[in-house]
Amino acid sequence: MSGIKNEPTPIVGTWFVKTPEAPFPYHLFVFHADGTMLQTNPEAGDRNTSDSNGVGVWVVDGPNIKGKFVEIMADRTTHQFVSRGEISFSLTVNGNTFDGTASASFYDFDGRRLREPLSATMEGQRIVP
Repeated sequence: MSGIKNEPTPIVGTWFVKTPEAPFPYHLFVFHADGTMLQTNPEAGDRNTSDSNGVGVWVVDGPNIKGKFVEIMADRTTHQFVSRGEISFSLTVNGNTFDGTASASFYDFDGRRLREPLSATMEGQRIVP
């Protein structure tokens, strides 16, 4: 045994995230050590559609964390598919905080982009016991 411990990647954990440009600016992210992540927020941002929790992946890229999560939107009245949102992000962790940027693209059922990507900023605060 070499005595070197495998330190967990600093992003692993649960985070309160502020994204001012999003329809609802507050989110919770959970980053798992296996490179998967979950995102959730209240549906209050859009009266017409309902969206699923975001499910995604992340990797270490030098000093940054890069990843993407996907969520599905449905019409609140008809309960029909509206779009698939793919949100790509790049974050820099500094202890119990992170900051970064995101780009959101939305696609129809056949995978055609519905509009130009939307840019956003992200600030995270680790949730600690």
